Amino acid sequence: MEYKFYDLQIKGDERGSLTVVEGNKDIPFEIKRVYYIFDTKMDVRRGFHAHKDLEQIAICVSGSCKFHLDNGHKTAEVLLDSPSKGLYVGKMVWREMYDFTPDCVLMVLASEHYDGNDYIRDYQAFQECVQNV
Repeated sequence: MEYKFYDLQIKGDERGSLTVVEGNKDIPFEIKRVYYIFDTKMDVRRGFHAHKDLEQIAICVSGSCKFHLDNGHKTAEVLLDSPSKGLYVGKMVWREMYDFTPDCVLMVLASEHYDGNDYIRDYQAFQECVQNV
């Protein structure tokens, strides 16, 4: 399954901490879009899709959440709970995010601009796609 953690360098001093993420340097792609999820209600799951071509790095800049990842053959449950860890999620990986803490801010760095045609939002269609590859 195409996912892995990237350790993001923390810089800081007595004033506090700073983490920098540069595309094609700290992560394996150019950053074309950034978005973040926050104020997610208790017991809400998000995501429920895969991307045909998009790659992403997810970072919990505050709080924590879990990811359910599925490549059509294997699944993994991953905890994201540090602003110095980036979770890389590759192409054709179904993702669901859940167990958001009340203070969770989940930032996502994306390799492409938004394109609705890149999404697979139906799990059955996703399974058919990965079986045909």
